[in-house]
Amino acid sequence: MKATVLVIDDDETIRHFLPRELKAEGYQVLIADSGQAGLQVLEKEPADLVLLDIRLPDLTGIQVLEKIRVQWPDQIVVMLTGEPDHETAVQAMRLGARDYLTKGKPIREELLLVLERELTAQRLGREVQHHRQQKSQKFSRDFVRGQSAAMQAVYTVVEQVAQSDSTSVLIEGESGTGKELIAHWIHELSSRRDKPMLEVNCAAIPRELLESELFGHEKGAFTDARQQKQGLLELANGGTLFLDEVGEMSLQIQVKLLRVLERMTFKRVGGTKDITVSVRVISATNQNLENMVREQRFREDLYYRLKVVPIRVPPLRDRREDILSLAHHFLSQFNRQFGKNFTNIDPAAESILLSYPWPGNIRELRNLFERMVLLSQGDRILPLHLNAAIAPAPVRSESPLDALRTILEAGQFPDGGFDIEGALGTVEREIIQRALDRERGNQSRTASLLQMKRDKLRYRMKLYGFQDTAADMA
Repeated sequence: MKATVLVIDDDETIRHFLPRELKAEGYQVLIADSGQAGLQVLEKEPADLVLLDIRLPDLTGIQVLEKIRVQWPDQIVVMLTGEPDHETAVQAMRLGARDYLTKGKPIREELLLVLERELTAQRLGREVQHHRQQKSQKFSRDFVRGQSAAMQAVYTVVEQVAQSDSTSVLIEGESGTGKELIAHWIHELSSRRDKPMLEVNCAAIPRELLESELFGHEKGAFTDARQQKQGLLELANGGTLFLDEVGEMSLQIQVKLLRVLERMTFKRVGGTKDITVSVRVISATNQNLENMVREQRFREDLYYRLKVVPIRVPPLRDRREDILSLAHHFLSQFNRQFGKNFTNIDPAAESILLSYPWPGNIRELRNLFERMVLLSQGDRILPLHLNAAIAPAPVRSESPLDALRTILEAGQFPDGGFDIEGALGTVEREIIQRALDRERGNQSRTASLLQMKRDKLRYRMKLYGFQDTAADMA
């Protein structure tokens, strides 16, 4: 069955003709010959759409429509009339009727089109609402409120900024610290919570496609633009747009985004018409945008427009009070997901969790528990589960970098002497690694950042065992 349609009409011909045509198209049909009878049918058996005659023996169609609006505000109603009446049609539409059909002419095709259009819109609306509820529930499941002082400061700012539904927010922090969850929390606490929250990872979409993704395009704007497309800014109208890895935007797109933040208007790619929206923009980055501004790789004016309210999410190593609560949360989550029965974490295993530096932050912790719960057996997380999964070991001898720091700061050398070549090599390798991470593996940009030729960088990468990607990522 496609859907259920209630026909409320005192005309016997209509009550015979319309149900026959609708049933032939797969609709289930309910029938009522008066306004009061129609309301009684709705109380017993909900309908997806009501076809309501204007003239009825007991109540007018307008009166029935008013009662439907009070009792079932989301009910789709299409009015039927024997004679066109502009004034009544306007009144019905103001009361929420979706359309107005005249019975005095062949209406089969028009009626079927109206039904298909309205029921499709209803179905899509329900799917969108279901999707929003799922996202909200997922946010509630994934969010764990930390007890550390560092996170309490973050929560205070989040709750304050959520009171304004238009202020731009820039969330800064290392990869895996939970910036996306913070963005979702701001949206859920704001007055925009019932509107869409759309997100885009600016680093995951080729720069030449990101503009179309954000602003949409007109048909024929470029080779593959076979039809008009709405961008995320239009689709998020009334809600929130989350721009993850915003530092990856090209300067050209930065100019267009700045205009949106200043005027809330933009043009589609290839378009001439200004489109006005109301969108809160939340952005996130694991890069130092301030340095990028100095290097002229990010616009200063956009930087300050995005950073009206800055929120810095601390790395997990700086909020160790939250490690165990997160660990128990993930243990419970993956217990349910995989049908396991781990009830607790051994105190010795807790010590390992607290000692580990967590370079991948919360994401690394979550991935660890997903892997452990899936692959391990028993009812308790033990040190042996962790020792096989994380490195380095919690108790470590002093590293060359630690020894170098002690020499430089205190002038004290280790008892066994100091391997200067090994220490400098460790420093050089770490700096190259961090530079590659910052430039996302692009060797040309990394060489420029380190002020060395690309061939020399590749030699150093080979020397230190880096995987050499032949092609740059730019």
